[in-house]
Amino acid sequence: MPLSPAAVIAIVMKIATWNINGVKARIDNLLHWLEECQPDIACLQEIKSVDELFPRLEIEALGYHVETHGQKSFNGVALLSKKSPDEVNRRLDGDDSDEQARFIEGVFSTKKGALRVVSLYLPNGNPVDTEKYPYKLAWMERLYKWSQERLLLEEPLILAGDYNVIPQPRDAKNPESWVNDALFLPQTREAFYKLLNLGFTEAVRSVNDSDGLYSFWDYQAGAWQKDNGIRIDHLLLSPEAAELLKHAEIEKHTRGWEKPSDHVPVVITIDDEF
Repeated sequence: MPLSPAAVIAIVMKIATWNINGVKARIDNLLHWLEECQPDIACLQEIKSVDELFPRLEIEALGYHVETHGQKSFNGVALLSKKSPDEVNRRLDGDDSDEQARFIEGVFSTKKGALRVVSLYLPNGNPVDTEKYPYKLAWMERLYKWSQERLLLEEPLILAGDYNVIPQPRDAKNPESWVNDALFLPQTREAFYKLLNLGFTEAVRSVNDSDGLYSFWDYQAGAWQKDNGIRIDHLLLSPEAAELLKHAEIEKHTRGWEKPSDHVPVVITIDDEF
């Protein structure tokens, strides 16, 4: 006998990315958000903590497994998940001398096979007339080559994080203010679209083509109050992951919390089962 529509329950998984801008400074906000949002996998950036000082006990008390790739005072990424990963990789190939903690990949088992989720914190690149901008472009090229290889596995792959890339003029309230910035230079955007054109789907834009979608508001000059934002936090989905996408949204309300990060979470829902 077939099930009635009311008896059919969709199984979904939430995957989120959030540049927390200092996990110890925002731990109360993080715990509140985890309870409110209930992501199955949360990708954090700029944890600004070495691994041994990361506040894992408070997070584990909410039922999350914690994997970190930390660095003292700046950078650092983490994966928080309701299920432990089968494998964790903490280095982006291509430059053995690079000691900045900007990349962590978790491989998770689901009833439909392996799911790969990366939390990444792409270099800012400013000032552009220093070594920081070539480093940014080189890092993006390394990510491109790494992604080429991972896509050959034909598994759901999600690259989630703070890309420090404004893809299009409409992804900034005042794009003219960013024309000489590393986040918006033509070379930066070209590198982003080169990666995207490997076959990735940019989750937010695949479900919402509206203007005025931002994920970052500076602390200075009343940017939040004026809604003077930019969209630099993205989730890129491989073809296998894009087929599962149900919804994507920017959780803008968290920017209005006390002691907020200057970024807000971006959350996707996929049709899957942990």
